[in-house]
Amino acid sequence: MKRFTLFTLCSFLVFILKGQDERLMAVADSLHNTFVSIDTHNDTSLRINFPNRPTRGPGQVSFPMMKEGRLDVAFFAAFVSQGPRTEEGRQSAFENVDLQIRGLQDYVREHAQEAEIAYHTDDMRRIKQDGRSAMVLAIENGYCIGTDLSKLQYFSDLGVQIMTLCHNGNNDICDSHRDTIQLHGGLSPFGREVVKEMNRLGMMIDVSHASKASVLEAAALSDYPIMSSHTGVSSLFNSTRNVTDEEIVAIAAKGGMIQVGIAGFFLSSQPREEVNVTHIVDHIDHVVKLVGIDYVGIGSDFDGGGGVAGCSNMGEMKNITVELLRRGYTHDQIAKIWGGNTMRMMDRVQRREF
Repeated sequence: MKRFTLFTLCSFLVFILKGQDERLMAVADSLHNTFVSIDTHNDTSLRINFPNRPTRGPGQVSFPMMKEGRLDVAFFAAFVSQGPRTEEGRQSAFENVDLQIRGLQDYVREHAQEAEIAYHTDDMRRIKQDGRSAMVLAIENGYCIGTDLSKLQYFSDLGVQIMTLCHNGNNDICDSHRDTIQLHGGLSPFGREVVKEMNRLGMMIDVSHASKASVLEAAALSDYPIMSSHTGVSSLFNSTRNVTDEEIVAIAAKGGMIQVGIAGFFLSSQPREEVNVTHIVDHIDHVVKLVGIDYVGIGSDFDGGGGVAGCSNMGEMKNITVELLRRGYTHDQIAKIWGGNTMRMMDRVQRREF
């Protein structure tokens, strides 16, 4: 009798929890109709432009997946790894990124019924209303501009809206989190010019991968908000790749953004298969408690190492909304996390608003 009662109770609890999940999923679906959702970083440009390149597994990004996961806008980054700081190395990086940006433009033209490139927040809203997905052009690693400030204007003219100052290695702009030798002690003199020129052009500054000194200096120097487009918080998982509380406060003080990544190496020391959606929201919680709801968002790093249990590709991104609802976040707060905060920052940078 006791066994039967325990079995019945367990079955009842499973039934209740399943019903609750279905209810939250329905609420999430309805909620996503009301706002623009944004993912501020993926590396799918490499898959699109170099289809024969070895990959880390099945693709995590596509326009149909965006629809399934209720994601409206994705920042597609033309990525180049850090190479030698020589004229040949810099030129090769420039040509690589130029090819990728043009390849992304071609890709969207080939999928015009599904997607369009967005250059402003008004574009994002219009494209969502059209029932299509929006792509924002990005660059990962300012190595591609070498020491030539005019290349920023070149990429801006191509429609690039955001650029990370560096990647996993010091470059001519700033020090990276990865290098043990700090070449510049933060930004280089040229890097300070880059920050000012990106401000002038209305390009968003991305400090992902930068050293702590570089992040703090960029935040202090920039006239407008800056972003870490895919990261975690080091208070929860101590990694040089993650941002410290001091960096979070400095970025938020300028109206900037901490975009929590969807990757185990940002979130937890647990085995990869054990990292899940709850860890993503733990990091969101930390930023909210530290600086408030207005300075946090989501940047997946899909096709660049991103993916956790319950959110392994863009088709599952709505599960983050379910977890936010489960923790008591309001509809307005969720709208800010998913896109409202990023759109506010983008508007400020493009309009040159202090």
